[in-house]
Amino acid sequence: MSTTAERAAAPSTDAAAALLAGLVSRGVRHLVISPGSRSQALALVAADLERAGLVHLHVRIDERVAGFTALGIGRETGMPAVVVCTSGTAVANLLPAALEAHHAGVPLLLLTADRPPELRGVSANQTTRQPGLFRAAARVEADLPVPDAVDHDGTAEQTAEFDTVAATALAAALGE
Repeated sequence: MSTTAERAAAPSTDAAAALLAGLVSRGVRHLVISPGSRSQALALVAADLERAGLVHLHVRIDERVAGFTALGIGRETGMPAVVVCTSGTAVANLLPAALEAHHAGVPLLLLTADRPPELRGVSANQTTRQPGLFRAAARVEADLPVPDAVDHDGTAEQTAEFDTVAATALAAALGE
């Protein structure tokens, strides 16, 4: 079985590692994964973080169940659980949990692995446009750029950007 270090030749893996490491370094301890091909890099990094003893990984095949699992964790711990989901209509299944979290003041973080902008909205269910989908229930939303560089030494500008997004998202989820 390969580790993140062995898979680190892909920009998506570096981006996923930077984003999740930023959240974990700030206290996130629960990751809820609803697997899909678009979110593979996030799921594999999450599995590595669990093997390292840094997080508890919860796998839920159904996105709606994943959203409510994370909502329950956030309600009980006061710290948001992160939901990782693939692209397309799968993301819409997270809306009920996002709305409930919003109305109840429960911290929740959703990491949805969207397609690149040029592949969105091209008449297929998996190309549903995600930006703005949670606007009414979100404290912050970020449509991150497609990672385009491999960062083996931890100094790339995009890695810093993903860490900044992690810090901003967590602060917003916690109501700061």
